[in-house]
Amino acid sequence: MHITEKLDKYHETSNKITFSFEYFVPKTTQGVQNLYDRMDRMYEASLPQFIDITWNAGGGRLSQMSTELVATSQSVLGLETCMHLTCTNMPLQQIDDALESAYNSGCQNILALRGDPPRDSQEWTPVEGGFHYAKDLVSYIKKKYGNHFQIGVAGYPEGHPEETISSNNLKFLKEKVDAGANFIITQMFYDTDNFIQWCKEVRAYGIDVPIIPGIMPITTYAAFLRRASWGSISIPEEFMTRLEPIKDDDELVREVGTQLVVKMCQKLIDSGYINHLHLYTMNLEKAPLMILERLGLLPTEGEVISQNASNFPWRKSLNPSRKNEVVRPIFWKHRPYSYVARTSQWAVDEFPNGRFGDSSSPAFGGLDLCGSQLIRQSPKKSLELWSTPKTFNDIALLINNYLTGKLVCLPWSDIPLNHEVDSMLHNLLHLNNKLIFTINSQPQINGIRSNDKIHGWGPKDGYVYQKQYLEFLLPKVKLPNLEKSLEGNEMMTYFAVDLNGNLTSNHPDGSRANAVTWGIFPGREVLQPTIVEKVSFLAWKEEFYRIIEEWKLTLKDYNALESVALLDSLAHDYVLVNIVDNDFVSEEDKIYELLINL
Repeated sequence: MHITEKLDKYHETSNKITFSFEYFVPKTTQGVQNLYDRMDRMYEASLPQFIDITWNAGGGRLSQMSTELVATSQSVLGLETCMHLTCTNMPLQQIDDALESAYNSGCQNILALRGDPPRDSQEWTPVEGGFHYAKDLVSYIKKKYGNHFQIGVAGYPEGHPEETISSNNLKFLKEKVDAGANFIITQMFYDTDNFIQWCKEVRAYGIDVPIIPGIMPITTYAAFLRRASWGSISIPEEFMTRLEPIKDDDELVREVGTQLVVKMCQKLIDSGYINHLHLYTMNLEKAPLMILERLGLLPTEGEVISQNASNFPWRKSLNPSRKNEVVRPIFWKHRPYSYVARTSQWAVDEFPNGRFGDSSSPAFGGLDLCGSQLIRQSPKKSLELWSTPKTFNDIALLINNYLTGKLVCLPWSDIPLNHEVDSMLHNLLHLNNKLIFTINSQPQINGIRSNDKIHGWGPKDGYVYQKQYLEFLLPKVKLPNLEKSLEGNEMMTYFAVDLNGNLTSNHPDGSRANAVTWGIFPGREVLQPTIVEKVSFLAWKEEFYRIIEEWKLTLKDYNALESVALLDSLAHDYVLVNIVDNDFVSEEDKIYELLINL
């Protein structure tokens, strides 16, 4: 959705000030993965109206990372995203590529900037075949894409550092708006009186698009001075008086800096010129949330539930090609990034009637779509998180640490667990201690309200249901006993597959999907958002064993040969199994009782 439309829609029914976050592109792959996690956490904690991603104008891989961040935040995280785009080092073809990528990902907002001079240059010069001014970039986007993109531009309350004639700042801003800009996001500032006066001048000059102030939190004294110097920002006397005496105490600087920025924001709000704050996070989490909390802008628990009322158990993608998607195989429950990547090239009609499409379709992408690595942690981070397991008991301990919140991820689980497993936690821990390694699970639910804090999802005033589901690694020697125990058991269905793809099952029709989660809501058809299905399970099996192989290679690089041998045994001597207890009415943990007695 366009930013101004989204803000107008919100403010039609609420007088509450809205806000958004800016993030920059990290330099490393691990930094990117960490940023995804942080963006997700900050969204859950605060519900920003949108986020924006800065542009890396270095060309090649650097610029590609900007478009990848935008695509992932739209398609995987489901966050309304605005993409920066600059003229710096950007020939026309590269601008076209960036706009096409944004368009395909569902992004509908661009912040069009001239950009700063490259670090190795004193002056800004246009690249051959590129644009000289932001207004030219705005005009080009409008000409090529019409009204698909809403376009923001930069505003400079204290004047552009390179412009010596102050009256030209408003003139140039008006030219950008006349070229088609829809909103203004300002450079950082700390002088509130000057900003309010600038707003008056902007309006008097005939510029009537929304003005969004850029707010820079204060985290350390050195960073505070450095950022102010970069933008030639004036610092009010009160800021220096309070911060300079405590400059060597980072924690105290952040506390006092937060007080000063909160006071500044409240004055902006009281002026009546703004109803939205744009926080430059610098990819940090605590300082922006502290500001919002003290301004009383963080959502209540009820608001969080209401905001997510239309969601599924997984967050809805904002990519237009996935608009009909309301069903996903449960195997990727804790790996949303790789699932969206592997189905990223599905067309709209691959989700017929909102249901999971033909998973045997060639559109169900291979592992190469997930990037060069399936484990989202760097080798160094992997070693810090999971060390060098030498025995199966070490594997059990890692999984149990994840289940109890001591680990935030595992090689095959990218995201932390919530409290959904609490009711079955004791049994899961016991199974792992018995060297039956649990990978994914959900408890049975027989009609709980859809606004339940832990298990709820979907529209309000509904009821949700779940079949108990468990995915696990079972020693191969126990598979015959499992098969015998489940022979003829129509209420408990399973698939089991080994590294070589040998599949066994008692599913009455393995090609059909078995819904394991569903919801009943007033005035709507039954929603079935997660399923178990054979072909997608085999695709997941391929991914799972590749993850084990990647983990082995990391450990081999660190000469942890005993650990490599252990994982090799895990891959060859265990089978990957999932079991669904279709008796969702029963309160017994029948899967646990079955496995513990094998």
